[in-house]
Amino acid sequence: MSGPSTRSPHHWAQIGESTCVGGMWLLYQLHRWLGRWPFLLCLYPVVGYYWLTRPVARRASLQYLQRLQQAHGLWPRGPGWVHGLRHFGVFAQVILDKLLAVTNSYRTEHVRLEGQQPLLDLMARGQGAVLVTAHMGCVELCQTLARQCPGLQLTILVHTRHAERFNRLLRRMAPDSGVQLLQVLDFNMATAMALADRVARGEFIAIAGDRVPVHESKTTQALFLGHEAAFPCGPYILSGLLKCPLYFMGCVHEGRGYVVEFVPLAAQVELPRARRAQALAGYARLYAQQLERLLCKAPYDWFNFFPFWEQGMPAPAPTHPLNHG
Repeated sequence: MSGPSTRSPHHWAQIGESTCVGGMWLLYQLHRWLGRWPFLLCLYPVVGYYWLTRPVARRASLQYLQRLQQAHGLWPRGPGWVHGLRHFGVFAQVILDKLLAVTNSYRTEHVRLEGQQPLLDLMARGQGAVLVTAHMGCVELCQTLARQCPGLQLTILVHTRHAERFNRLLRRMAPDSGVQLLQVLDFNMATAMALADRVARGEFIAIAGDRVPVHESKTTQALFLGHEAAFPCGPYILSGLLKCPLYFMGCVHEGRGYVVEFVPLAAQVELPRARRAQALAGYARLYAQQLERLLCKAPYDWFNFFPFWEQGMPAPAPTHPLNHG
C-alpha cells in the first residue's frame, strides 16, 4: 500500500476531462430537437476529431483493449484503430444516455436491474450503503431503483471541480432528481464525517474505485487484466468508517439498453490494524474481479482514457518541462 507521491504526468486529472457542463447542456438540447439518430450522425464527426487529436487518450484506449484481448481473447484478431474508434464512439453515446438518465428521460424498459433486492431491503429499514462503482457504462441509470422505491437519495462523489455546476444543471433539467454530486478532491477523515449523516439517514454513497484521487491518497495494488494496477483505498476506508455495507455497482450495455448490477462485497468492511494493508488489498481485488467480469460482457464500456496502469506511480524527474493539456 502506498501513500502520497509525486503525481505521474499521465495522471487522469493532469490530462483533464474533455467534457464540460456547458457542452453537456448543448448535447441535451440537440437531442431534444433532433432525436437520437440525427443527433448521433452529428456526433460522429466530433468523435473522429477527438480520436485524431488526443494521442494520449488514443494510446490508452488501445492499451486497455489489447490487455483485455490478451486476458480473455474477445476478438478473432488483436484490437486496432477500428476498435479504438468504436470505443470513443460508445463513450460519446453514453454521455447522452447519462443526461437522459439523470433527467428521468431514459426509457426504463431498456434497463435491467440485477441484484437490487438487498439494497431495497436496506432502504426499507432506513439504512444506507457505499456503492463502489467505475467509469463504465451509464451508472446514473441506478436511478431506476427510485421507480421501485420512491425517496432514493444518492450522493455521487466526484474528483472534478465541475460538481456544483453539474448540480445546477441537474436542478435545471430535473428538479426532482434524487442524485447529487459532491466534489471530493481528496479523501480524508473530514470527508467521512461529512458523509456519515447521509448514510445514517438511509442514503447511498457512490464512489468510483478505478481512479486514484487528485492528491493521491493511499492506494493498493490488485491484478487487473493480467497486470498489477493501483486502486484507491478510499471506498473501503469510507465504508469501514461508516460501518455500513459495501456493494459493487456496475453498468454496461446489454442488447438495446443496459444492465445495472449490484454485487455485495462486504456486509461490513473490516480493517484490523495488524492486517490493514492486506485487508485493503483484498477488497480492491474483489472490486477488480467484478470490474473485469463486466468488461468481458461489454468491452467498449470502460472510459478511462489515460494510461491506467501508470496511475499511482511516481513521476520520473523531468529533464525539460512538458505540457500534458
